[in-house]
Amino acid sequence: MPKLKIEDLDKISDRVRRTTLLREGAGRAKITVHMGTCGIAAGARKIMSALMEEFEKQNVTDVILTSSGCAGLCSKEPMATVELKDDAPVKYVDLTPEKIRKILEEHVNGGKVVEEFALAKGSERVS
Repeated sequence: MPKLKIEDLDKISDRVRRTTLLREGAGRAKITVHMGTCGIAAGARKIMSALMEEFEKQNVTDVILTSSGCAGLCSKEPMATVELKDDAPVKYVDLTPEKIRKILEEHVNGGKVVEEFALAKGSERVS
């Protein structure tokens, strides 16, 4: 096993900090990529990779990136849910790396829902 470098430790520290942000509810936004079997088969890994690349390129440190299982709409995969602080979640469907980059730019960074890729706004709750 190779020795750890300072850069490796920085990456680990950054990952831990983001996990802590998630637990503490901090961060200005949260993006959940739905990665159930159907999502992965439809290309969810490419969506997650595109987001990680953009986060690194743009030095995004205040957006939580996480994954979940199947969202129950297999025919609409790959999917992601965007939650801005103090706003209802938006579920995006039929994603590509290009679409998720546009969502990151316009919705997460700009605050404007990308209607053409959005399926629904709000939570699914039974009361």
